[in-house]
Amino acid sequence: MNAPSRALIADVLSSHGLHLRGAWEPQAADVLPVLANGKTAAVVWMVGAVGSSLWPAFSASSFYADGLPDPLDRWSREIAEELAERWGGLALFPFEGPPYWPFQQWAARGETLDTSPLMLRLHPTCGLWHAYRFALALPAVSPGDTPFLTACSSVALAGADVCLSCSGQPCLQACPVQAFDAKGYQLDACATHLHSPQGQDCMQAGCLARRACPVGTDYAYESEHAAFHMRAFAGSH
Repeated sequence: MNAPSRALIADVLSSHGLHLRGAWEPQAADVLPVLANGKTAAVVWMVGAVGSSLWPAFSASSFYADGLPDPLDRWSREIAEELAERWGGLALFPFEGPPYWPFQQWAARGETLDTSPLMLRLHPTCGLWHAYRFALALPAVSPGDTPFLTACSSVALAGADVCLSCSGQPCLQACPVQAFDAKGYQLDACATHLHSPQGQDCMQAGCLARRACPVGTDYAYESEHAAFHMRAFAGSH
């Protein structure tokens, strides 16, 4: 089986509103599962969304309205596992565990990212408005994509930390209950606020702290997309 090219993978993903988010070459220390052919993966392609790119496809799917738990995860799984089978690989998910795959560490091996005070990865263009839905571990790399894989492996060395140079760090000032502080993330304070009348702005339009970040504001989630995630979060806490 010939390895799918980066262009082909990106084209297939685009029909679902998904994007390739970099790639990296696995090492023995990553301890990834053996592929169906008994070989180890030659490449891991990171797959996710930018802004609300996935929302039209997902919200039109049967998963969105079937009333069963975790519709976005199930939608992602169906797409990922079909592609992994098509290309002789394996699909890996951030929501599968414990133990959980270290997606935030993997993400930083595929593209330039900073760690924000909100403990979300900040992208230099789309800010906090992006997500990783799955990874595809494949048995081979198309020869023409080797330079791309090599370039991805060095992205962690690029750029200065955007958050450290951000004047006033407005994300930390915007949270009504100061859920983000030097001690980390205060989950109970956040969840209690969301379940209160005062928390409806966050529930309907998305986290105020996240919305306060000045990077990538053009990629902020559409209101229905933001509310979907907030309902899911509040419903589990």
